[in-house]
Amino acid sequence: MNSILPKATCSLILIASLYVLPNVRAQQVTAPEGFEVLFNGQDLSNWHAVKTYNPREFAKLATAQQMEMIAKAKTTTGQHWSVENKEIVNDGEGPFLTTDRSFRDFELLIEYKTVAKADSGVYLKATPQVQIWDTTEAGGKWGIGGKRGSGGLWNNSPGAAGKDPLVKADRPFGQWNQLRILQVGSRTNVWLNGEQVVEHAIMENYWNRKLPLVADGPIQLQTHGGEIRWRNVFVRELSPQQANEYLAKQAADGFQEIFNGKDFAGWKGPVDGYEVVDGSLKCKKGTGGTIYTADVYSDFAVRFEFKLPPGGNNGLAIRYPGTGDTAYVGMTELQVLDNESKKFKGKLDPRQYHGSAYGKAAAHRGYLRPAGQWNFQEVTVVGSTIKVELNGTLILDTDISKAADLMYGDKKHAGKDRTEGHFGFAGHNDPVEFRNVFLNDLSGK
Repeated sequence: MNSILPKATCSLILIASLYVLPNVRAQQVTAPEGFEVLFNGQDLSNWHAVKTYNPREFAKLATAQQMEMIAKAKTTTGQHWSVENKEIVNDGEGPFLTTDRSFRDFELLIEYKTVAKADSGVYLKATPQVQIWDTTEAGGKWGIGGKRGSGGLWNNSPGAAGKDPLVKADRPFGQWNQLRILQVGSRTNVWLNGEQVVEHAIMENYWNRKLPLVADGPIQLQTHGGEIRWRNVFVRELSPQQANEYLAKQAADGFQEIFNGKDFAGWKGPVDGYEVVDGSLKCKKGTGGTIYTADVYSDFAVRFEFKLPPGGNNGLAIRYPGTGDTAYVGMTELQVLDNESKKFKGKLDPRQYHGSAYGKAAAHRGYLRPAGQWNFQEVTVVGSTIKVELNGTLILDTDISKAADLMYGDKKHAGKDRTEGHFGFAGHNDPVEFRNVFLNDLSGK
């Protein structure tokens, strides 16, 4: 599957090291606590103006090509972008102002002031966009959403969460508007002038709606149709722990703890192959087997954090009958795997990568954090469908009853049509850890 490749990530870091020229003494803009200055109020160092592009296509370019593209863009940035009175000014034309750096999980603060009939927005991870409108009827955009106000994820599909802002919060022309944007994975929140206009919505991938938003990318300021000014641009990058804490707080109603962090109460199976370490459930190295809940579930959602050692391998038992290999006798086994390890290079079928329904349906790649870091995952099982959301990005959305046959023809997937069973962890000899395990029974029992 396409993803932001390690090569591209390294290239962007290299580019940033070449072009980010911080001058603390020259900065006259002070960031709020916890944030850093993204525009220093004096010049456009750390930015370049470039035509919009598909970030996955950019990732495919050689490092030298990426560097050349950004270096060339920097030489022409001043044609339409300038700095005046600690404000970024655009004349309404030209390519989009783009950060040299890429961001994954972050909070962005930015203020803007625009004019009648202008149309603009903020691209996140090089993808459109948090919309900025002329929201008056005279602006001519009422028929396509302008009357609802700015701040929505306008390029989301019709009817999708986030496309239309929850409230209209725009200020009149001539006044500054304040945007606050929080994005974890593809999960996006937007506040405009203190009013939340987008709440925990998935930002769709405009470039290819069959694929998720890329894992990381630059912030871009879009413009066309009239002058727009920007100021007080600050960013706060979220640590994995902060991102996980945010995701854990969302829609937590109905979730009940199924692992107490102390012992194996409520669990069955070969629990002697596991141990409890600092509140986490850990498979002992060289052992494993499938441990599972005493309770049986039909439809459910489960959320948890997990940490993989280098090359680590485990799995989620879905509707497991209590005996046998869940990949074949259960509804499925969802892979928990450090698939970026050299250990697996060239050895994996796409249906074996992390988050995949083993041998049946491939998950999107590129959203795991490096081995040794905690990841946050939520799995929803309803009827024959399974959704897997990893670190805020939907990586699997499949109907097992319609998925491909198992990749190994000599084994039949006898359990794929199971309507209930246990939830569990399928250990494969590696010290994979799980913690904060909560389950929401959706069956209405």
